[in-house]
Amino acid sequence: MLSKKHELIRKLAKEFAENELAPFAAQVDETGEYPKELVEKVIRAGFHAITIPKEYGGCGGDTLSSTIVTEEFTKVDASSSSLLMPNSLSGGALMMFGNEDQKQKYLRAMAEGTKVGAFAVTEPGAGSDTSAISTTAEKDGDTYILNGRKCFITQGPNCDFVTVFAKTDLNAKGVKGISAFIVESGWEGFSIGAIEKKMGMHGSPTCDLIFENVRVPKENLLGGEGQGFKICMKTLDSGRITVATQGLGIAQGALDEAVKYVKERVQFGKPIARLQNTQFEIADMATKVECGRQLVYHAAELKDAGQPYSLNAAMAKYYCGDLCNDITYRALQLHGGYGYMKDYPIERMYRDARLVAIYEGTSEIQRVVIANHIIGK
Repeated sequence: MLSKKHELIRKLAKEFAENELAPFAAQVDETGEYPKELVEKVIRAGFHAITIPKEYGGCGGDTLSSTIVTEEFTKVDASSSSLLMPNSLSGGALMMFGNEDQKQKYLRAMAEGTKVGAFAVTEPGAGSDTSAISTTAEKDGDTYILNGRKCFITQGPNCDFVTVFAKTDLNAKGVKGISAFIVESGWEGFSIGAIEKKMGMHGSPTCDLIFENVRVPKENLLGGEGQGFKICMKTLDSGRITVATQGLGIAQGALDEAVKYVKERVQFGKPIARLQNTQFEIADMATKVECGRQLVYHAAELKDAGQPYSLNAAMAKYYCGDLCNDITYRALQLHGGYGYMKDYPIERMYRDARLVAIYEGTSEIQRVVIANHIIGK
């Protein structure tokens, strides 16, 4: 049962998504860009900074509030979740591990909408295996010299700064010796690769980030030396709730489109919604979506209550990654040939869904996390 506050947040987010985001969803899918005025509307409404504390310019809301907004946004446009990144990866690491100066400088800028942040872990040779990262940060007086390359970085082309994970102890084994740094895109030696051409999520730009002897001031070390892996895992735990919510939103949006279509589509002299097979499909889809919602909301509530939530976040991400792919497949099938055409939103939803089971930890990695919690390492 949601509180009146959360119900109001849902109402506002739903109205905004349907009135402001939905009309541009197809255009953004084609161009890969959101109109500047639309981004400004998101910022003025405060949706992008729901979880950032008020003392840093945000709304001071909880994880459940952010979850509700993300679900409503992704129901109509999955890419729009990239506009909410300050609530997740780009803001999460700073909120949990940044010092006061770092929060005032970078977190506040995100909340005010003057800066775009990003989060960079993945490398060409290091995806699920964080210990394999080869980016290095060697100490040189009061600075660190950063060298390496990150790939598949969401909002990379637009970022003003990025949380980068690099090895500061080259002799340490495994995940030891990894540290996190806040790196500004305007610094010498920082460059951006070509924007990736992706199957879906076209409105969420992705690219490589390249670091060639970038000098990072010691005050931009996030946390302490050697704490990078802990910072990464804690941030990804929180981020998994967000990605799970994306899967939930896509699935609910696809279900909504399917219900609308089967009521309108007439075959054999009656709407196909009257056919028992259609009814069974809708019943199965709706039940699975509700199961996903319970997993996601429970993980969010555990986090807000200060309880352990890593297992629940992994379960939600694993389930909803598969959920959105299953529901969009079924919804497209109910649309028949029309579902294969770009004139119908389900075609875009089907493509967007595929990413949810891959990024911020594949479904296979989530199963490893879940098993480790239950069985032990």
